[in-house]
Amino acid sequence: MTDLEKQVSEDQDVEDVEEQLELPDPLEIPAIVVDAMVDLHSFEAAPAHQTDLGFPGELVDDWQERAIAKIGDLRKKYRSFRVYLDSCVKCGACTDKCHYFLGSADPKNMPVARQDLLRSVYRRYYTIPGKIAPWLVGARDLTEEVLGEWYNYFHQCSQCRRCSVYCPYGIDTAEISMAAREIMDDVGKGQKYCNEIIAKLHKVGNNLGMPPKALEATLADFEEELEDDFGIEIKMPLDVEGADILLITPSADFFADPHIEGLMGYAKVFHNAGVSWTMSSYASEAANFGMFIGSYDNMRKVSRRIRKAAKDLKVKRIVFGECGHAWRVGYAFLNTLAGPWDFLDQNYPIPQHICEFTFDEIEKGAITFDKSRNDDKVMTFHDSCNVARATRMGSNPGGQFDYPRALLKASCNHFHDMPEDTIGEATVCCGGGAGILTDDLMDIRVKGAAPRMKALRQVTEEEGVTHMAAICAICKSQFTKILPKYDFDMEAIQSVHQIVSNAIVLEGATVPEDD
Repeated sequence: MTDLEKQVSEDQDVEDVEEQLELPDPLEIPAIVVDAMVDLHSFEAAPAHQTDLGFPGELVDDWQERAIAKIGDLRKKYRSFRVYLDSCVKCGACTDKCHYFLGSADPKNMPVARQDLLRSVYRRYYTIPGKIAPWLVGARDLTEEVLGEWYNYFHQCSQCRRCSVYCPYGIDTAEISMAAREIMDDVGKGQKYCNEIIAKLHKVGNNLGMPPKALEATLADFEEELEDDFGIEIKMPLDVEGADILLITPSADFFADPHIEGLMGYAKVFHNAGVSWTMSSYASEAANFGMFIGSYDNMRKVSRRIRKAAKDLKVKRIVFGECGHAWRVGYAFLNTLAGPWDFLDQNYPIPQHICEFTFDEIEKGAITFDKSRNDDKVMTFHDSCNVARATRMGSNPGGQFDYPRALLKASCNHFHDMPEDTIGEATVCCGGGAGILTDDLMDIRVKGAAPRMKALRQVTEEEGVTHMAAICAICKSQFTKILPKYDFDMEAIQSVHQIVSNAIVLEGATVPEDD
């Protein structure tokens, strides 16, 4: 019996598993399969999901006129929107850069073809050639069929921006996907997964809909677990007025592995650094799904919760936990969405990433590690798209790549990067971002993850890598589901601060930490 057969349960068909695990080269262009994903339709938002966000509860009667008018509004409001739609020359540089195309072989998942789903309608109503001779410029009327096509394919885009790295004109398909989703929401055709999550955050303060008492009890359980393990009090403070630091972290850190271990890692770092910190029950969520649906109003409403929490608790600093798109919103947009932040300590970045904070503490000598505690692991690192291509960390270019790796190398003895064309600015997506992390889109999630899985397979076979770390809640959640599909252990995905947590030498511990 082969090793593969030994890993498969007795009631599973081995031939099916072998076929499933047969991966192409990470960036190999597949043979095109027209309309391969045309029927993949995620659940639509219920009326309450829409109205809670200020959108029509269902498809309005005059949806065509309203959608066309919305395109015109976006055209005037965002110069980039018009530039992106007008400047594409169909050079083909982006065609093989989307992991969803590489995984699904559907040509409409090519970035240029996905853009054209909206561009063709834009040309029909907002360009002279499109009005006079639409068939000559690929312009088309906005019909129910086109709207359905928008819904399906713009929800097969994780807005990872990999295509924009390779576009000679810098066209950003993520911006076009966001615009298309905003148009659809505006006429009453939204996605359940994104819109339900945003509504929960507006009502309760986090994506899970976890009320303050439940959050308080959860954190108390974590404190008790840490004290049982290490014999010292390591606090998980909530709503502490006057603390120096407000930690804003994804709500996944409160309820699932490996996120919880990462949260415990933050707490250990703060403990050893001797800083006062707190979380907020009013704004307990770092993630901002308003960006995924292209809604400035909802992005701003979510961000202003953070501002209110920071002012009410009279903190001096804001630190973001491990969440990719939360860091993109925090780094790139937080000041314009909810600023000015003149009431915070201007001697520190506003906001600061937890990796920056931990790195600075290591540089100051406030944190030490016993790297041998991670000797059961050979690590690699997955660069999350929204961190890699839309943010920075620290004062030097490329800090978003360097800081997480520096933390891993400081806390473990064995680290190897995946192939160069699948990491850094060229990183391939986890396959679950921007509202795709829902089981009704599992097909595209599995296919979109194929390039990353192949790259992971390569370092597993060549370097003996056993675990992969990430600093994005969506990536970690995606990989726990996807890794078993490719014959990896679901626990192979780790939080960066989980590895930090394993190796950190805690001050004042009264029992052997290995216990």
